[in-house]
Amino acid sequence: MGTKQSQAGVNRQRRSAPSDVAGVTNMVTARLVSRSAAVLGVSLALVSLNACSTAPQGDLATNKKILSSCPATQIAGYGEIDTSGSVRATEVPEAYAGALKALVRRTAVCGGHLHIGAFSATAASTVTLYDEDLQMSGSTEQARLRHVAQAVEDVMKTVDDGYAHKAASLSPGGTDIVAQYRLAHEYLGQLGGNRQLDLLLLTDGFQNAGFVLGDRALSEPDAKALAAQADVPQLPGATITVAGIGKTAGQDSAPTDVITGMKVFYDALCQRTGAAVCTSVTDYTPVGG
Repeated sequence: MGTKQSQAGVNRQRRSAPSDVAGVTNMVTARLVSRSAAVLGVSLALVSLNACSTAPQGDLATNKKILSSCPATQIAGYGEIDTSGSVRATEVPEAYAGALKALVRRTAVCGGHLHIGAFSATAASTVTLYDEDLQMSGSTEQARLRHVAQAVEDVMKTVDDGYAHKAASLSPGGTDIVAQYRLAHEYLGQLGGNRQLDLLLLTDGFQNAGFVLGDRALSEPDAKALAAQADVPQLPGATITVAGIGKTAGQDSAPTDVITGMKVFYDALCQRTGAAVCTSVTDYTPVGG
């Protein structure tokens, strides 16, 4: 009797063994699946973080480089796009986009106020495409710089849309580039405070209001003499860039000797304003390329 009971106990233990093994197996499998999911989750998170952090690294490095050159005061950015007949287009000319974006970016990085407009025949022949403070939010430098790319994109879209709708309202019959220096001076005065003017004129350089520039090649002395006669305000400490010189819409560029004379003229004109930096070029290369 005792032997049968003992044997029955063994049999019961043997019969229960498969379920115990299954339970252990299920537990191990569950743990392995859980660990695999955790590893997969961490891997995906790292991939996602890596994508977010590495994508803007080039922009961030460029923004830091720009930041290192910011003035102690805020920027007063003033950009004007020539819409006279020789350069007019249905959208902001691609040749101007890089320089324009560089002005927007510098203002966003350094902080300040930005005006972008379009002009043609006279000082009164202008339209405003953008005119607002441009300040990046964020508690740290890194955080503020990460907002710059989106801010630049938003401003450029506003400018592109405004140009497409407003540029056609300006007369294509003439160009008064020199008048833009006076308007920039007025803009700086209206903002008040101690600000550095960053003036950007996007134009082919051909002037025909008050005097004619670009109809013939000028020697260096003649170009400087012509600049000495022009009426320009004092803009001490300003950065002045004239970009696009000699490039016209749908036509070949002006002859090299004509372009050279115009560059001498605009450099001399800039120097008369007392600006700290004068740049007169056909093709503008922004910081970071």
